[in-house]
Amino acid sequence: MNTTMEAYYQKRSTLYNYVRNGNTYEKIIYAFLMACFTGIAAQIVIPLSWTPVPITLQSFAVMTAGIILGRKYGTLSMILYCLLGIFIPWYSGMTGGLSVLIGSNAGYFLGFIICAYFVGTISDKIPKSRKFLGMSGTLLIANFILIYIPGLAVLYLAMYTQGISLSLIQLLMMGFIPFIFGDILKVLASSALSKIVMPKDQ
Repeated sequence: MNTTMEAYYQKRSTLYNYVRNGNTYEKIIYAFLMACFTGIAAQIVIPLSWTPVPITLQSFAVMTAGIILGRKYGTLSMILYCLLGIFIPWYSGMTGGLSVLIGSNAGYFLGFIICAYFVGTISDKIPKSRKFLGMSGTLLIANFILIYIPGLAVLYLAMYTQGISLSLIQLLMMGFIPFIFGDILKVLASSALSKIVMPKDQ
């Protein structure tokens, strides 16, 4: 049993070193691949009739980017996802274009970049945070504060410019409350991934 676990820890460490210690070109490729993964996750969509914000798996990919690639290249992956979506229709529901990027969901796109930076910073600097409980706490902050605050702020402004002044409850119903349960599941899934694939001692 000990031999099996030691082999597992060794493979985990090898994979971590392979990703984190690659050359710049390799890391840019990893960031691009993570952007592609985010685009794929964005196609798993549950639209909601009362809000322009759909339920997707994007935030799982965003959190995973920070965990796996770290601060610099996790952030780069989300910048690539946002910018390349101007030309590639890989936002939720296979949409794309500048009008989508700077539209009512623009705050969530910004939140994705901030989230990846924050998660990557914690993952880089505090190896023990990669354990399940530690990462769960990190991701709860990243998801429910760093994504939703800019997301809700821009959503409110977008509605206001259309002549719709939302109350706080209306805003939360459009851009937050319907997503809580699913986001908790995504946080738990990302935390489990961190526990499984990330070393805790380097």
